[in-house]
Amino acid sequence: MAQPQPTTTPRAEEPKFGFNDYSERLNGRAAMLGFTIMVVIEYLTGQGLLTWLGLQ
Repeated sequence: MAQPQPTTTPRAEEPKFGFNDYSERLNGRAAMLGFTIMVVIEYLTGQGLLTWLGLQ
């Protein structure tokens, strides 16, 4: 006796971890935000990032 086949394919959500479009987009946005904040801090303080962190 043959089993009936489903009429629709289940739609699974894309995982929110690993190398996928969601995580890559989130990582890119975080990098852009961090870079912008770094440039603003350098502009406001007149010091480079290494000086601001106390490494130079």
